[in-house]
Amino acid sequence: MMDNEPLQLLADFVHRYPDLLVLSGAGISASSGVPTYRNSEGQWQRRPPVQHGDFLNNYGTRQRFWARNMVGWRFMRDARPSPSHFALAGLEALGMIRSVVTQNVDGLHQRAGSRRVIDLHGRIDRVRCLGCDALFHREDIQRWLEQHNGLFAQQVGEVGPDGDAELDDLDYSALQVCECQFCGGTLKPDAVFFGGTVPQQVVADAAAELQRAEALLVVGSSLMVYSGFRFCRWAAAQGKPIAVINQGKTRADGLVALKLSLPCDALLPALASRLRASVAD
Repeated sequence: MMDNEPLQLLADFVHRYPDLLVLSGAGISASSGVPTYRNSEGQWQRRPPVQHGDFLNNYGTRQRFWARNMVGWRFMRDARPSPSHFALAGLEALGMIRSVVTQNVDGLHQRAGSRRVIDLHGRIDRVRCLGCDALFHREDIQRWLEQHNGLFAQQVGEVGPDGDAELDDLDYSALQVCECQFCGGTLKPDAVFFGGTVPQQVVADAAAELQRAEALLVVGSSLMVYSGFRFCRWAAAQGKPIAVINQGKTRADGLVALKLSLPCDALLPALASRLRASVAD
């Protein structure tokens, strides 16, 4: 049974600041089977993902990406929300969470029922044309890729948090890459790749939610990427308390009022259950 003290500390924090902005990272999806990028020390534990510039400028990089993503998408498509995803959706329904800003691209918050979600880094279930801005569902692109690349479609490999898959060293030069059916432009998942930029409007929307919130709760993120860490800097500058649930150290450990080094699933479902009971009473 879990030590009651961390749960009590978290419950006290939420009772004190019942209008929270939640910032979530890869750790919340770990029990959904989606691996994290980093270990408990904040260090890479898998190959760095494709870089934005390489994807745009190198056709061979795009071939390699889509071969690996074709394998990874099958898993990401079928992944199910974790108990923590459902717990946050429940806390939102109780009126204790203003919104969720997620660094994840898996869409699992929405599948769990969260209504107010800002996808800071986009979503991998959408594909955008970089030429005419047309949007496609990822599953439609999957069907095309599998129809035109039968041998690659049979590959299997360990999946990463962005839908990439670790494959053995292969010759990707024969892979056919899907292009936009409207303009022939380059297609890219509607997500921010490493080295890319979060759209200014998305940042502005998330910053506005933080401005209106009473406090910030970070869930399952080491905050090593600045696009997430800056929310802690902004909250600290605004005098708003920060609580963190994350196994291992984070970049914001010196800024937080409460740090709980536990798995998300060890705390959030129990917290939601306790708060539901307190509201019912």
